[in-house]
Amino acid sequence: MPGLSAHAAADLTYDFEDGTAQGWGPRGDGVTVTATADAARTGTGGLLVGGRTATWHGASIPAPFARGVGYDVTAYARLVSGQPAATIAMTVQRTPTGGSTTYERVAAATVTDGGWVRLSGSYLFTAESADVQLYVESSDATGRYHLDDIVISPQGDPTREPITSDFEDGTAQDWASRAAATLEPGTTAHAGTRGLTVTGRSASWDGPALNVLGRMGKGDKYALSVWVRLGPETPAGRLGLSIERRSGGTPSYERIVTPKEVPAGEWVQLSGTYTLAYDVEFLSLYVESDTGTFPFHLDDFTMRWIEPKPVQTDIPRVRDAVPFTMGSAFTRPDTLGVHGELLARHFGSLTPGNELKWDATEPREGEFTFTDGDYLVDFATSHGMQVRGHTLAWHSQTPAWVFAGASKEVLLQRLETHVRTLVTRYKGRIAAWDVVNEVVDENQPDGLRRSPWYEITGLDFIRTAFRVAREADPDAKLFINDYNTEFPRKREALYDLVERLKAEGVPIDGVGHQLHLNIEHPPASAVEATIERFATLGVDQQVTELDVSVYTDFVSSYDTIPAELLVRQGHRYKELFDVFRRQADRLGSVTVWGESDDVSWLRTWPIPRLNAPLLFDDDLQAKPAYWGVVDPSRLAPLVRRLEAPAGTIKVDGRRDLEWDLLPDAPIARVGNVSAGFQARSSAAGLYVLAEVTDPTADQADRVTFTVDGTARSVGRGDRGVTRTATGYRVEALVGKGTDVDVTVRDRGTAISWTGQVTAVPAIRLTSAVRRAAPVLDGVVDRAWGAAPEIRTATWIQGSSGATAKVRSLWSGSTLYVLAQVADPVLSEEPANAWEQDSVEIFVDPGNGKTKGYEDDDGQYRVSFTGRVTVGGTFDAGGVRDKVRAAARAVPGGYVVEAAITLPTITLAEGTLLGFDVQVNDAVGAARTSAVTWNDATGRGYLDTGHWGVLRLSG
Repeated sequence: MPGLSAHAAADLTYDFEDGTAQGWGPRGDGVTVTATADAARTGTGGLLVGGRTATWHGASIPAPFARGVGYDVTAYARLVSGQPAATIAMTVQRTPTGGSTTYERVAAATVTDGGWVRLSGSYLFTAESADVQLYVESSDATGRYHLDDIVISPQGDPTREPITSDFEDGTAQDWASRAAATLEPGTTAHAGTRGLTVTGRSASWDGPALNVLGRMGKGDKYALSVWVRLGPETPAGRLGLSIERRSGGTPSYERIVTPKEVPAGEWVQLSGTYTLAYDVEFLSLYVESDTGTFPFHLDDFTMRWIEPKPVQTDIPRVRDAVPFTMGSAFTRPDTLGVHGELLARHFGSLTPGNELKWDATEPREGEFTFTDGDYLVDFATSHGMQVRGHTLAWHSQTPAWVFAGASKEVLLQRLETHVRTLVTRYKGRIAAWDVVNEVVDENQPDGLRRSPWYEITGLDFIRTAFRVAREADPDAKLFINDYNTEFPRKREALYDLVERLKAEGVPIDGVGHQLHLNIEHPPASAVEATIERFATLGVDQQVTELDVSVYTDFVSSYDTIPAELLVRQGHRYKELFDVFRRQADRLGSVTVWGESDDVSWLRTWPIPRLNAPLLFDDDLQAKPAYWGVVDPSRLAPLVRRLEAPAGTIKVDGRRDLEWDLLPDAPIARVGNVSAGFQARSSAAGLYVLAEVTDPTADQADRVTFTVDGTARSVGRGDRGVTRTATGYRVEALVGKGTDVDVTVRDRGTAISWTGQVTAVPAIRLTSAVRRAAPVLDGVVDRAWGAAPEIRTATWIQGSSGATAKVRSLWSGSTLYVLAQVADPVLSEEPANAWEQDSVEIFVDPGNGKTKGYEDDDGQYRVSFTGRVTVGGTFDAGGVRDKVRAAARAVPGGYVVEAAITLPTITLAEGTLLGFDVQVNDAVGAARTSAVTWNDATGRGYLDTGHWGVLRLSG
């Protein structure tokens, strides 16, 4: 295939050494274009052109030129032995917009069969044109000839020149249809007076495309942006930006911007970056939809080369700063230029992100492809790095054919063939394999994901995958890999599975903890608890996919990430690597899922948004996250923030119920000392609590609370301090203030929390009584009379409207909620469920008060007609089938009864649930007000941190 030569990044060189025609094809009926060693000028390959019956017949290649760029073109030609002398010419055919097809001579020479003759010329075109192609013709209509060593060299470097399309000249400016779509310049514009209108699309992928062959350099990174808008009478649609590339005639498609929602009547920017990682003979950008063929508008396209910053060489290597192997996930573009330099400098282990997955290695049964896998493994081993293989069996990115019509025996045979082929190929070169990936679902009774693998084979696919992998490479370490292992329910489900399989003799060497975390949650102590838990199984452990999102939910988005968040992220990495260093004897490696922010998967998942989850920024420069790992003393001080709800505490060292309404804010562990902290505001001052974990008592043990510069120190042996199973508890009343420091000392160790404390209203607390289950029919049973009543009165939209009286019961593992809504005018006209007249019930079984939902947290919405919708983590998969409800209209409003099953905890007297209720009020086609019981933030659908508390009583 054509390569990009060293002397000019955009040179196209066709040397035919790979035995293919490298994109050149026949021009004219009956013409043959064949790569053969008999036609070689240099090396072992050249082109033989035959079967011609007209002078214009010959070999051609589409669109090797970009408008506005000058090129030098050279080629070598020789006639086949016995052919009479002839003029061989290189010609360009193109059709200018609105004009007739033109034919422009580039180079010509008299050629014989006695030796190779050089053809040389230059070419430039400036008018927008379609059907641009370069072809070679001969004055002898039937003559056969050889071609070799064709080079198309841009004059200057077009790979550094920006491309813009504003359509202000009334043309399509080189954009062309991919299939049947019609492109017409029009007056619907994002800026200026003109844009491009796209209609008549035949498929979701059909639409406007721009040839960028020769305008992107291999290994270079480009910023791309285009504005799009839906066509008329299109109420909704999603549009994205993609690229098609072809190498050796094989097309590949890559997403630059995942299709995103384009609201009707609005212009939406699609922006992203792309690095060309392959030699190509075709390269085209295009706008597509995820579904449908609706019309749309396009305007203000730009493509800009991003000048790379040099990799910093005056900072420590990450791999040298940690006592375990430090790894990174990577893809082919990451091996090029400064990205490749960064990988080689800082990491000792690499994990191919996608190139060893099933869809990449065996897209069709028995047809294995290892081009990218081999390339990445070669890169790692040539740089002295270990390789982690990811992944052999997974429910995702597995082609449909694997499961199609498969019996258990057939599926296990397909699995065995696949595993044996991959592991054998890389035997001795891949040190560890993620043999099975994400097989646990803690929301299932047995803790196992109901994937096609499991539905067809049960646990035998896991047993088979490990057995075959061990047989194929006895020296490779074999891992079971999963996410959310830092959460207790997932942790225990995976623990039980590994314990069971190891007891059977399944050769599981280790457990991989993915650790896709965020800057708030979960605490580092949860990660440490997981590592300590699995240590009891005697297995190796590795952190396999670490990143730290700057977002705590799946909806928010920043245009620019605040510097404060990046500092917080740096301290978060510091806390995590403190854990990893303490657990280094149990932890073989830590792998971050990507080397730098610009290549992170979190730029497109769960929604397209700016994210910065890794150690190096978009320019590959060290950021606070890097210093949190390598040298935390370089971090800016962290100023934390904590709310102090109004409350009154009896200061006696006993933990009041009031403290249990919130979780303790953690104070990071040093050695064996850690602590949690809370505060309550009152007219008398700040009530403060410190729960200290310190197993060894010492006279010097103490906690010092400093508020606005005034310190209060309490020793472990002082009055009012209570001994606990793991240390001691301190309660105190200190002065009013906002700047707070809490320092816990243990001999030479000191840990602290420093930040700003803000007084907020008290957390509302109510109770649910234990009674027999009521009938869900919208009729208020007598049993509800025993339940305390609460009322929604916290307005988050408007200041008047529908409200509700709410009561709660519980029975077995189910919470029952009654809402009697006062709302004389009812409407389901609004398009969105949350804008219609409805009641939303928020339940957090663990009362975690987190910024973001855990997978058993739920938002259960019941409309006045009884229609149920559910919100939660991802697609609310852990809770969406846990609710039943009924609604009934009554004079002046409606009644909702709901039953919410809570299987992730054991309901008992004294259990505390995070809880809130919201009433949405619609008039006509719009929501006009919304009111809650406790949460005043309006963000209850995103995080659980400001819900009230429901206490179960007998």
